Amino acid sequence: MDLSQQQWAEQLAEDADAILIDVRTQEEVDEGYIPNARHIDLYNPQAFVTTIETLDKEKNYYIYCRSGNRSMQACAIMNQYGIANTYNLLGGFFDWKGDVVKSF
Repeated sequence: MDLSQQQWAEQLAEDADAILIDVRTQEEVDEGYIPNARHIDLYNPQAFVTTIETLDKEKNYYIYCRSGNRSMQACAIMNQYGIANTYNLLGGFFDWKGDVVKSF
């Protein structure tokens, strides 16, 4: 499900079963990321699938990338693997106005 920046942030804040996933490349993550995000690079498809197969299907997954395109693809793939509750951040990290952890 696609959510606006505000919807995504509000729902994430209220969700006790939320898991945050960043599907960008390591280089993008090194420039900064949303606090508590787990990094699973969509551009490494074998590792991505291997990792999502181990995830708890009962949790709610909040997915983001740079602009919202890769995270939309990641949500679709996760749905195919039986993870029903995936939430895509429209506009991605590029439009994110919330907290950011900078890597140095």
